[in-house]
Amino acid sequence: MPLIIVSGLPTSGKSTRAKQLYDYLSTRIAESEPSKYRLHLISDDSLSISRAVYDLSPNTVRLHTRSANSSEKDARAALYGAVKRVLSDRDFVILDGLNYIKGWRYQLHCEAKAMRTPNCILRVACPVDQAREVNEERLRRTRAQTEKRDEEKKDDSEPERDPSELEHEGGNNITEPYQPGNWDNLVFRYEEPNPMTRWDSPLFALLWDDDEAQTKRTFDDLWDAMAGEGRKVIKPNQSTIQRGRDAGGDYLYVLERETQDIVKRILEQQGDDGGGEVRVALNASDKEDLIVDLPAGRKVGLPQLQRLRRAFVGLNRGGIGLESVGNMASDGMREVFVRYLNDAFERDE
Repeated sequence: MPLIIVSGLPTSGKSTRAKQLYDYLSTRIAESEPSKYRLHLISDDSLSISRAVYDLSPNTVRLHTRSANSSEKDARAALYGAVKRVLSDRDFVILDGLNYIKGWRYQLHCEAKAMRTPNCILRVACPVDQAREVNEERLRRTRAQTEKRDEEKKDDSEPERDPSELEHEGGNNITEPYQPGNWDNLVFRYEEPNPMTRWDSPLFALLWDDDEAQTKRTFDDLWDAMAGEGRKVIKPNQSTIQRGRDAGGDYLYVLERETQDIVKRILEQQGDDGGGEVRVALNASDKEDLIVDLPAGRKVGLPQLQRLRRAFVGLNRGGIGLESVGNMASDGMREVFVRYLNDAFERDE
């Protein structure tokens, strides 16, 4: 089931919203009879990852480390492994974290697509000044707790510990703050989700001031998109084809010829206003014609078709699937190229 990636500025209320979403989904899943979904909440806190791993300040980098951000890479690897272990078509996975790098979100999108399960982004929006104030308040509370502990400490020989450990002592619930330099650096590096990209879509947003009613409406929309009747069917990657050893004729020649013929048919059959369907015949008489669904409202020109054709040929001209024993005849090339075009036109709409 869906992978829900929570993203936002540091100390913007992501964990609070993630817990609210967890409670909401728990209720929705319990209402389904029989219950067919499982629910997981993965975060830095659940994996005991400190906020300090994101600190790239020179004075915090230890000697002989692999790189300046090696600890950050290790943290992302731990999160990725935790997500991969539980992600399936029966599991809701909420990933609560910064998730501020678009390349990281793209990696998670590819993992979800490989599992044929949808993914979405839950953006927690908060003004920068307000998020900074929250972090400063946490710093003040942590310092106050440290000073109180030092005053009460009677044994001077007791070793000093990191102030971040205090949040687990004496029933205190002080969330670990970011150091000011680390916080500013994370805000500077934050790459906002863009709903125009497929790995950041669909995008749902919650504001800091959203009340309970608005929060529930957003969660309802998220549920409908990820698990409702309007849930989008996730297709595996169909950009490449398997090349058989015994394909008739020269492989590259046949690949060029068949793709050029389909481009020619599209240019000849599409209407003046664009859109509609183009039928592509197969050599085998017992198979139905292939259908190319053109984007509505605009005409597809030769430059766009040739660009898609060259990209498809480039993906399949190498030794892709050379170990396959199947026969990649001309009809197989036509079928895969038509699927490739339909996927491309669907993404452009």
